[in-house]
Amino acid sequence: MKKFGTTGTVALLAAAFSVVCASAQGEKGIYGNDDRQDYYQASDSRRKLADSTVAFFKSGQVAADGKLAVENFGQKLDLCKGEAFREQPMGAFCSGTLVAPDLVMTAGHCVKTSFDCAGTKVAFGYALKGAGQYPDRVEPSEVYSCKSIVTREQDDRGADYALIRLDRPVANHEPLPVNRGAGVRQGDRLFVIGYPVGLPVKVAGGASVRSVSFMDYFVANLDTYGGNSGSAVFNEATGLIEGILVRGGKDFELRKSLFSKCNISVKVGDSEGRGEDVTSISVLSKYIPLPGQEALPVETPVNPVTVSLGNCVNPGPDATIDQLLAYADCLIAQLNTKP
Repeated sequence: MKKFGTTGTVALLAAAFSVVCASAQGEKGIYGNDDRQDYYQASDSRRKLADSTVAFFKSGQVAADGKLAVENFGQKLDLCKGEAFREQPMGAFCSGTLVAPDLVMTAGHCVKTSFDCAGTKVAFGYALKGAGQYPDRVEPSEVYSCKSIVTREQDDRGADYALIRLDRPVANHEPLPVNRGAGVRQGDRLFVIGYPVGLPVKVAGGASVRSVSFMDYFVANLDTYGGNSGSAVFNEATGLIEGILVRGGKDFELRKSLFSKCNISVKVGDSEGRGEDVTSISVLSKYIPLPGQEALPVETPVNPVTVSLGNCVNPGPDATIDQLLAYADCLIAQLNTKP
């Protein structure tokens, strides 16, 4: 093996250090302290809220007996040693929250079409009930199918939300209340409950509102990742839902050393980084019935392509993929709304 003199060794170590530092300049991941907690670590009140959240899985990932198709987090993402939750399973692709007996709130980009809806199942109870108790299944009765889309919007620079109807009313879980009054103010304390990177449910507090400069969303320093999309964001003082986590910065960066490379969570200060975008609940609350009210009828939203097709007019053999998908969505929507 070739030996390096002192000068060469120092230069190499400096280069390796610069790579790590450059990685750490990226956006997001963790703001300040890592405030994520597993279900069993959270307070009783927050565990009760977590009981009414759901993990979104592709239908093929959930067996009839509740067995989940999950993978090892650390191995899947080639994580560095010491990364939080490295040995836990991952598999969910989005998060959601029960807001009426058969309605789940999520992000609009999680369920875009009726095809997405038909291929989605949501699971309650995907959580660590104790240290090292990594879940790879849920009770079959805790699995529900997406029946239809009640309302949906996706503006990558604005509101991003969806309300989906489940195949049956939910048993043993309470719908969570949303804030129907004034919105949040800068500095208000927040926490979020969802399924970061598809991991079992995590509760993350220690956050606050950074900016309310936008009409239909606000920015906060929440410790969230991909997979948290659709997570409910709660007001710490009231316990009410203030919004839906929809966008954020980069989650992981590559860390290189002299002899290896692996991925680490990007960590920045509480007031640094991009911040996380949260769709304000005010844009969705009108679609969420109050307790005892009748649920809204199905309203499958259409995109401009669908509108141009008229009343489900076949676009013909030269149609684009978007036109064909829109045509199929129109047909499915009509079937769902027929008495």
